[in-house]
Amino acid sequence: MPDHAPTSPSHESRSWRLGFWSLIATQFQGGFSDNALKWIISFLILGLGLPQLERDRLFVLVIPLLFSVPFILFSMAGGYLADRYSKRSVVIGTKLFEIAVVLGALAGLWLHSLVIQCAAGFLLSTQAAVFAPSKYGLLPEILPEKRLSWGNGVLELGTFMAIILGTIAAGVFSSIFPGRDYASGLVLVVLALIGLATSFGISRVPAAKPDVRFRWNPLGDLLSQIAEIRKDRILSLAVTGNVYFWFLGSLLLINVVLYGTDVLHVSEAVASRLLVSSSLGIGLGSFMAGYLSGGKIEYGLIPLGALGIIVTTALLARTGLSVASVAVHLAFLGFFAGFFAVPINALIQHRPPADRKGAVIAAANLLSFVGIALQPVVQYVMIYVGHPNPARVFLITAILTLGAAAYIVIMLPDSLLRLALWIATHSLYRLRVEGRDNIPETGGALFVASRVPPGNAMHCTVPLIEALLLMASTDRPIRFVMLREVYDLPLVRPIARLSRAIPIPSRQRPQEMLCSLREAGEAIQAGEVVCIFAARGASPAIERILKGVDATVVPVNVEFPRGNILSVERGSVRWKMPRVLPCPVKISFGLPQSPDSFARSAATGVYGK
Repeated sequence: MPDHAPTSPSHESRSWRLGFWSLIATQFQGGFSDNALKWIISFLILGLGLPQLERDRLFVLVIPLLFSVPFILFSMAGGYLADRYSKRSVVIGTKLFEIAVVLGALAGLWLHSLVIQCAAGFLLSTQAAVFAPSKYGLLPEILPEKRLSWGNGVLELGTFMAIILGTIAAGVFSSIFPGRDYASGLVLVVLALIGLATSFGISRVPAAKPDVRFRWNPLGDLLSQIAEIRKDRILSLAVTGNVYFWFLGSLLLINVVLYGTDVLHVSEAVASRLLVSSSLGIGLGSFMAGYLSGGKIEYGLIPLGALGIIVTTALLARTGLSVASVAVHLAFLGFFAGFFAVPINALIQHRPPADRKGAVIAAANLLSFVGIALQPVVQYVMIYVGHPNPARVFLITAILTLGAAAYIVIMLPDSLLRLALWIATHSLYRLRVEGRDNIPETGGALFVASRVPPGNAMHCTVPLIEALLLMASTDRPIRFVMLREVYDLPLVRPIARLSRAIPIPSRQRPQEMLCSLREAGEAIQAGEVVCIFAARGASPAIERILKGVDATVVPVNVEFPRGNILSVERGSVRWKMPRVLPCPVKISFGLPQSPDSFARSAATGVYGK
């Protein structure tokens, strides 16, 4: 069903709303049905009265693998389809396939055939594997970039609400349809028809790469995409974090049910309801993470989410907890998991080039299900070797997440700085950003910033707090040009190194100055963002940076009341308490200009207008 006349919605209009909410509704239905069928089969197994070892083999190992292996086998095919055809057409096609699959599930439930039910579950996961790259790839094509984190928050909220309701529905169906399991299948058929209807409301988008060829070697295709992902350090980290997130979620999902039955000694139905708390927490945390990202991709939230997971899982390892207390702990666990997941998903969707987005998302999706497939193996090994108490599994989870958090900080050390800035801009400062759309999403750029009211800093110095707030205003890393005497201050040096600032000599050292300005120009030419706080007399430095550089110049105004909390005076960092907290700050990004047009407009020596 090709889109012969695609009409991509304008990001500045409201036309994206119908397409976005249609996608959310379609995803919600698919997630609900997938989880409902999974838990219907799981509850049927739990109700067989099998010995514990046999129960664990089927419940912990076989069923999770049954629903995760299709993602490993077919995600790359889904990525090919997402690039080769309109993603909307792919979604509609998968919905038609879903109708056929749930009809097969209905037959299995009617005949009480566990084999047919499991086959239907495998095929439904295959449909989801093909659907996922188009689902995630549609978000950056439908939404403006500034709404991408928000859109991911809504998508994750819908996903985990679908998990909640699908899990609850499976338990409800098991209790109200005893001996009539086919009634559950009829519900799934009706829902599949509804999902097909909502898919037609998704925005029409063109094929990203209609000439791409299908590779019959999925492993070779995966390895080639992994090689491309590794070229982008942040994207590589995001994909790795996504694998761990889904491994962790799958581990905890099974462990919560076992914790309820083996530690709290409640029924399977009550134990499954504990999942509602964690899923609600994930949904709320995802929505809040998208909202609090402030119109950008805030990867500073990743270490905050990891810290919350570590603390809550460690607390769940204690003995003597009541059902209500466990539910509260799981809600907080899910909340912080949402903070961990949203920026990771946004990075995976935003950073790949448009013509490779579907393939990269497919590879990330496949790798995430490698994590999910590892969970039953790891958990079954734990059961087989020592059968640890499910409470002990929570402690193991805390230790694993501590290691993951350490890896994140080592690989992306500025994530801690961005976390500190995020906290500061939600407590000490009230940051208002205008013109963020003027920042180029990719490619090199020079920010030429001025302060209102103007500071008394020397030529090309970096006002400390203004620079930090500039970093907080955009998700693009910024390299600041700063005086060597400021760079070497004990409080500034760690931040300067993390942000890869470019020091310039504070005295007349022409050769050293030339090398520093050349480094700034080369950074811009390589696709990075460089910022210089310019006062009168800075024209020669700016001209030297832009010499021979094909890049965008973005003027920036930082409106800051007098009495900054932090400032550099006479070679030292000083603290000042502002008159009002939170301290209001306005950052305005002007219209992007070419180097030539900026040079002409800078003849007056006033920058940032």
